[in-house]
Amino acid sequence: MTQNNPNLFDCHPLFEDVQMNQIFEDGKTFVDCIPKESTGIILQQYLQQKDNPGFSLNNFVFSYFELPPVFAGNYHTGAGTTADDHINELWSVLTRQPDEKQGSLIPLPNSYIVPGGRFGEVYYWDSYFTMLGLKAAGMRGMIENMVDNFSHLINTIGYIPNGNRTYYLGRSQPPFYSLMVQMLAEIKGKEILPHYLKPLEMEYLFWMKGAGELNEKNNTAHHAVSMTDGEVLNRYWDDNDTARPESYREDVALSNHTTQSPQILFRHLRAGAESGWDYSSRWFKDGATFETICTADIVPVDLNCLLYHLEHTIAEACHISENGGAARAYTLLAEKRKAAIQKYCWSDELRFYVDYDLSEKNQTREITLAGVAPMYLKIATQQQADLVAEILQAQFLSPGGVVTTLKQTGQQWDTPNGWAPLQWMTVIGLGQYSHHALAETIAQRWIKLNTDVYNRTGKFMEKYNVVDTHLEAGGGEYTGQDGFGWTNGVYLALKQLYGG
Repeated sequence: MTQNNPNLFDCHPLFEDVQMNQIFEDGKTFVDCIPKESTGIILQQYLQQKDNPGFSLNNFVFSYFELPPVFAGNYHTGAGTTADDHINELWSVLTRQPDEKQGSLIPLPNSYIVPGGRFGEVYYWDSYFTMLGLKAAGMRGMIENMVDNFSHLINTIGYIPNGNRTYYLGRSQPPFYSLMVQMLAEIKGKEILPHYLKPLEMEYLFWMKGAGELNEKNNTAHHAVSMTDGEVLNRYWDDNDTARPESYREDVALSNHTTQSPQILFRHLRAGAESGWDYSSRWFKDGATFETICTADIVPVDLNCLLYHLEHTIAEACHISENGGAARAYTLLAEKRKAAIQKYCWSDELRFYVDYDLSEKNQTREITLAGVAPMYLKIATQQQADLVAEILQAQFLSPGGVVTTLKQTGQQWDTPNGWAPLQWMTVIGLGQYSHHALAETIAQRWIKLNTDVYNRTGKFMEKYNVVDTHLEAGGGEYTGQDGFGWTNGVYLALKQLYGG
């Protein structure tokens, strides 16, 4: 990107003026717009015109920018269409073909599925759960396309960004790439794993960047953290400390209501966006208010479980490649991580897995569905899984599935909302430890909620109110989105497991 054609969000003061004056209700719309001219020329025109009498910022924006396409935003199938048929018809609507770079979009070499609504690009962790539905629907070619697209991003950028937009560069999302590769290996055979060994190792290097810089005086570097006894675990992190372009107005507004410096606040907000849980009481220092967000100070249990899976997958690929030394090295790394997860994230008192607060040098008190990750990825003991299952049944189980947290803060990743990926991880985790009845109860309640909302609205939503199933889900920085990739995927996969 040359200086004469900067990213739209580097076009000062045009970018700030548009976002702070809320020309678009959703700040993401502007950074997804397609410039009709070079952004350098547009900025030059803005600087020349903005102080003229009668100048209209609104008219200027619509003269120089084309609105981004919306995928499935108002899509309805015909009357009487079943929920299953609706989803299978939606796949083509949610498919984006490879294209040239337009505005902030990072082009991909193969077609891919987008979530829908305001999300017209691929998202990292969303895609794994979408792929579960593609597998159930027999769309194996699209699964391979998406794995290869993510491999392309790793090979060209060095990691998988939050989404394929330039404003997402600097952060990733929960690392499900190794699970995607394993899904493809289930379809095509384990012999494909060595083909993906290089991007798997590059993914690992991205998350472990800075590990060699850790010492007693400096216990954090990028995503890597040194624990109290020297173990290396990971956190969420973004290389940038500025307001998010897609949520610029909201971030600036929050910075005016916190004691944190803007740079520190913005770093925590970006780390929270990388977590996928944007946002939740899980990341709040006081467990209640957004202003106390401290995501980068927290060692998340689920992130480290996913990296354990990545280490094991690399070890398996090395073993198939007959590189026994590397296979043993990665297996050892995985076993060390597993021991550290048990040591720092299992709470005997709470009988649940929790996150770890680096600044307090202690476990957090937040019980959330992140605590099912050690069951989902087979790290928990049977005794631990039994205790977690008791808490899930007593405190998380709701009429529509399981709530994400036990706190109601108005944030979209807190109660009363439930989300498809966490229903899946909970159901599968419980099943792997023989808690089949509870797993099926959660699955059937979620399937019924999805079906009821579809019958009522004709849509599959991004998130759901699982406490009062007659109300729509709320909270967060934007209105509820329909489409919706990962909900479609988990719905089809759960129906395949539990019938109906």
